[in-house]
Amino acid sequence: MTLFDNIGGVEWLDWHLHPDVVLLCVTLLGAYFYALNVLRPRLSDAGRVKHSQIVLYLCGVLVIFIATGTPIHDLSEQYLLSVHMVQHLLLTLVAPPLLIAGVPSWLWRAMLGGRHVLPVTRIVLHPLVTFGVFNFLIVVTHLPFVVDYALREHWFHFFVHAALVGAALMMWWPVVGGIEGAPRLTYPYQMAYLFVQSLLPAVIASFITFSQSPVYEFYAQAPRIWGISAVEDQQLAGGIMKLTGTLILWSFIGVAFFKWYAKEEAESKGPAWSEVEEELRELGLSGRQ
Repeated sequence: MTLFDNIGGVEWLDWHLHPDVVLLCVTLLGAYFYALNVLRPRLSDAGRVKHSQIVLYLCGVLVIFIATGTPIHDLSEQYLLSVHMVQHLLLTLVAPPLLIAGVPSWLWRAMLGGRHVLPVTRIVLHPLVTFGVFNFLIVVTHLPFVVDYALREHWFHFFVHAALVGAALMMWWPVVGGIEGAPRLTYPYQMAYLFVQSLLPAVIASFITFSQSPVYEFYAQAPRIWGISAVEDQQLAGGIMKLTGTLILWSFIGVAFFKWYAKEEAESKGPAWSEVEEELRELGLSGRQ
């Protein structure tokens, strides 16, 4: 017990590990390192694994644990809509791009690029499909009766989180992923895709922020902590959803813009001599070996 455990009359830091979350994270880590150490030698086209990819994947799993296995989970499911919104942002806008970027392209090809799987992959991961599925779930999972039911039924809440993470992985694929047959969007299209993606959550956030009464019955009846009323908590949640979500998406837009600019600059100058020399060496036309 610490000094901060009883803030607002609620022992919210008296938390315990959630076995389902621990099992999920261990499974994600176990499957990843099994693929790198056992499956990789068996795949003829498997390339090397960058240390940065391993770090990104580990960070993605860590974000999932932080969102669902720490006091964030208990605060969001029992007291504060604003913390619930932080949890959803971590699960949809932070963890998924880290996980996708952390998986090597050869492993994505092995999972999604098979002869019988690739036609389905092309449909499921088409930008219009990923955009539609993700935003449909964002709208549905923020409907008052869905939120209230999910917070009262643990199994349904787990299903909602799993669906959101799955849809978020789809949504981020055209920006972060990409394999032959299901490539990522070009930089200009990435910027347009993410710009449009930033609009709908802002609309939902505005609806929550400017409501003069509690939208969700569960949080209206939840114990109040930190002196935050239900309406103030709701306004804070809307601000977090709009500002933080937009900041994350626009950060990726900025990265896409600068990568696009650098690519255009490089192409306008022509290939560097080192690239030409490498091509000649591969053709056997260079005296240097």
